[in-house]
Amino acid sequence: MSDFFEKNEDQVESIGDPYYNPDAPLAARMRPRELNEYIGQEHILGEGKLLRRAIEADRFASLIFYGPPGVGKTSLAKVISSHSKSRFLNLSGVESNVAEIRKSVESAESLNRLHQSTTTLFVDEIHRFNKAQQDVLLPHIERGTVRFIGATTHNPFFYVNSPLVSRSQVFELKPLEEKDLSKLIEMTLEDQERGLGNLQININDEAIKLLVTKSDGDARKCLNALELGVMTTAPDNNEVIQFDLNVAEESIQQKTVVYDGDGDAHYDTISAFIKSMRGSDPDATLYWLAKMLYAGEDPRFIVRRIVIAASEDIGLADSNALRVAVAAQQAVDFIGMPEAQITLAHAAVYLATAPKSNRAYSGLMKAKTDISEGRTLAVPMHLRDGHYKGAKTLGHGEGYLYSHEYEGNYVPQAYLPEGKRYYEPTQNGQEIRIAERLKYWREAFEKAQKEGRNNF
Repeated sequence: MSDFFEKNEDQVESIGDPYYNPDAPLAARMRPRELNEYIGQEHILGEGKLLRRAIEADRFASLIFYGPPGVGKTSLAKVISSHSKSRFLNLSGVESNVAEIRKSVESAESLNRLHQSTTTLFVDEIHRFNKAQQDVLLPHIERGTVRFIGATTHNPFFYVNSPLVSRSQVFELKPLEEKDLSKLIEMTLEDQERGLGNLQININDEAIKLLVTKSDGDARKCLNALELGVMTTAPDNNEVIQFDLNVAEESIQQKTVVYDGDGDAHYDTISAFIKSMRGSDPDATLYWLAKMLYAGEDPRFIVRRIVIAASEDIGLADSNALRVAVAAQQAVDFIGMPEAQITLAHAAVYLATAPKSNRAYSGLMKAKTDISEGRTLAVPMHLRDGHYKGAKTLGHGEGYLYSHEYEGNYVPQAYLPEGKRYYEPTQNGQEIRIAERLKYWREAFEKAQKEGRNNF
């Protein structure tokens, strides 16, 4: 037991104040020590919310926190461990292996047996654990050997094994609001023990506004920028550090959009883009397109979604949308970035402002449902192929009426044995004229059907 803790003392934090290290970065020093110091996440930690009640009552077993970097996942785990007066053991999904996991749970078992002490096992980047590593945790979680808290920037329902998710309560942590980051800056400037309270700093409102805006809800990024600006700015003649807008701009540097190529941000942003085009909002369409391009999204992925939307959401209301979308796909391959963004904007705005109809697509889905759930219809005899030798002997093609031999290139005849209808045009765009033609043809069909004429 003692040998384990001597070799892993950097992973183990004892009860008390395990957070303060005068040489640590400001963001690490300012980690909350108790629940009342924790800033943000009111949707799960506000008064009366489930997680807050569970922490205050010390009634929880396994938790998984997911959200973007710098929103307080690790800090919340440490606060919970401190509140429950349990030993905090930290493993990394990137660095730890099965042997380390086994040693961790063995140490927790020994502590519990010898000292009736509980252990909070925190696994950062839990999605990095493979299936075998995650499976090692399951029996110990079920037996209550450890109180498990996992943290991940990826949606656990996609990236964490189902058995582990089913044994845990999953909470999403969201980017901090600007008011939360402003409060964090204020606390940091006042805190003389862990923050910057021992320094004379004059920071104006414009500088604070820039820091909280460009931090994109990331507390670590906000405090890192604040610390960099303070530590690199010489005091004036009165020993006051003047933290103005220019210092803030240099400290925060370029805004980095929170966007992972294979995680929630990737799928959420493309979803917002598609729904904005479908919802006929060109302004939102351009914003989400700009975010994806700024973050380095593959333009071929974007244009594929544009081509799909052209038929799924616009369809026959404006068939030119598909032509524009396919032309954009070809142009993106031919031109490449950065010029291809011009074409993407052209196509996206065209789709956003085009009349909408999904009736062709929805009709296909209705037909597929009928096929999957009902009796498969046989091809009527007059529609069967009559060109091969022996077909006429079987009656194939007999009685078929060639439409081009009739006035208006139309003749009423049955093409489905039961006369089912799957396509009903809207009154949008080009479908208005399609609806008029269909009305004429269907009325002629119904009249011929009642009279018993032709192939019915």
